[in-house]
Amino acid sequence: MTIEPWVTFVEIAATVVFAISGVVEAVRKQMDVIGIFAIAFLAAFGGGTVRDVLLDRRPLFWVEHHEYVWLVMALAVIAPPLLRLGRYRPTRWLMEATDAVGLGLFSVSGASMAQAAGMPLIVVLLMGVITGVVGGVLRDVTCGQIPIVFRSRSPYALCAVVGCLVYWSLHSVGAKPWLELSLGAGVATGLRLLAVGWGWQIPEWPRKGGG
Repeated sequence: MTIEPWVTFVEIAATVVFAISGVVEAVRKQMDVIGIFAIAFLAAFGGGTVRDVLLDRRPLFWVEHHEYVWLVMALAVIAPPLLRLGRYRPTRWLMEATDAVGLGLFSVSGASMAQAAGMPLIVVLLMGVITGVVGGVLRDVTCGQIPIVFRSRSPYALCAVVGCLVYWSLHSVGAKPWLELSLGAGVATGLRLLAVGWGWQIPEWPRKGGG
């Protein structure tokens, strides 16, 4: 089987989990249904849209697969009543978990598309990070807060880089498409969840005291 069906599957899964992260954040901000859909839309499609523009891919992925928009719209209507039944702690945990999964899935999907376009390694990595990070940045900025990727020293974009490197390495040695995509996404997601759970931090730069 070629890589395209696997990339489509990964893209759908990433769209769903990032849309859920947008819904969770919008519910926490007590937005109405239009606001919830807008935040979910930005989270789900922001990174992929920037990727498609930079790689000159037309039509944009959510225009080509317009059913993705209907899926996000359905989530914006159905998910908020379910989330409001819960309390803050599980909702916050869900936010972190869906964001980590979306980061991993979208990162490898962006890297795979850049790889298919014949881009060099540095561009493959950048496209992966952009695809995985930009949706969350747009979600957080629109919700009036500093994006996760910028507001702490907890590894975020770095997790996407490592996951994309795993994908690229496996692709370079001719691994099965499902294996390279799943391991790449799994590594990025797993590292992000470990970073949150264990409180990992990137060393401060420049260090205090001029060291």
